[in-house]
Amino acid sequence: MQRFRASLRLLARSRFSEHHGRSLFSSLANNASVDDLDNQVLVEGRGSTRTAVLNRPASLNALTTAMGARLQKLYKSWEDDPDVGFVMMKGSGRAFCAGGDIVSLYRLINKGKLDDSRDFFRTLYTFIYFLGTYLKPHVALLNGVTMGGGAGVSIPGTLRVATNKTVFATPETLIGFHPDAGASFYLSHLPGHIGEYLGLTGEKLVGSEMLACGLATHYTISERLSNLEEQLGKLVTDDPSVIESSLENYADIVYPDKTSVIHRIELLDRCFGLDSVEEIIDALETEAGRTDDDWCKSTLRRLKEASPLSLKVSLRSIREGRFQTLDQCLAREYRMSLQGISGQISRDFCEGVRARMVNKDFTPRWDPPSLENVSKDMVDQYFSPLSSSEPELDLPTKLREAFP
Repeated sequence: MQRFRASLRLLARSRFSEHHGRSLFSSLANNASVDDLDNQVLVEGRGSTRTAVLNRPASLNALTTAMGARLQKLYKSWEDDPDVGFVMMKGSGRAFCAGGDIVSLYRLINKGKLDDSRDFFRTLYTFIYFLGTYLKPHVALLNGVTMGGGAGVSIPGTLRVATNKTVFATPETLIGFHPDAGASFYLSHLPGHIGEYLGLTGEKLVGSEMLACGLATHYTISERLSNLEEQLGKLVTDDPSVIESSLENYADIVYPDKTSVIHRIELLDRCFGLDSVEEIIDALETEAGRTDDDWCKSTLRRLKEASPLSLKVSLRSIREGRFQTLDQCLAREYRMSLQGISGQISRDFCEGVRARMVNKDFTPRWDPPSLENVSKDMVDQYFSPLSSSEPELDLPTKLREAFP
């Protein structure tokens, strides 16, 4: 399969080399304003590059089903186009992407539109797999908020540029959900047990921390992004090393602040490397009692704000992701997501969105209300299909090789 994928890449590169002098703009770019839905993802074309621009700035570019479908269509056309050497993605306004449009999803669920909710996850996860197996280099410009599904539509790509304005988080446990959109894959592959820490607490990382732990491949200050884009737009290549060289011309050497969690990796690993959520909390409480450490105390507060059920399923999800391919993680997360929105086990997702995003009273009533009330059967059910007749997520794994 490795040879097959390599041959596809070589074929794509040879087609690019033969045709790069032709039309510089795809027809999709010219027709982007025909429909309001198309305006949610704009297209910029420069030379041999195409850039998808997430364009819902008032909603921090939160992803909709229509956006996922349009991204899939655009990226497929660009992969097939020999004039296109590589692809970029960026966001409009002050965010890259704040994740999925969970308020719209909340309203669909409350109206009983489960099929539409399924479509949202199926469409988004399918695009993420497509990006993770893309045959051309991909550059994500992560300037501003990059959370949840926003990380999902960028991290599986080739190159990721963070800035001094980047803020990353996977805050799903705080709304009664689980880190999804491929998060169980990439979080589980971070150094040590940083993935468990981020996935359970929903704590934020800034751009320098993303670079340090591998979530970003490059870092630059936001004021230089326009010059960086201009430089990339002049390239006529599909060679990742050439693109990397251009990125490095604008890259800054940066280190996490001395208070960063990156400098607490030994303590973090001792606590978040334990087998259960209860053991993690006990270890943090012991350390906080012994040292009066502010990081331990703030981490405990975050864990106690989260849904108990979400904490347990998220820990198991990340641990399973460590031994699974991208497609396996997405297929499992799809089952989990349908369970999370169905209300069969708990209505924590709707309650979490209500409390944090709709009514904004920040007092969710979790059910079960405590870790001790979350049974093993509940957690097991969360990882199972909704029913014996429920279709699995159908990804083109025979045509496109998954990450190992």
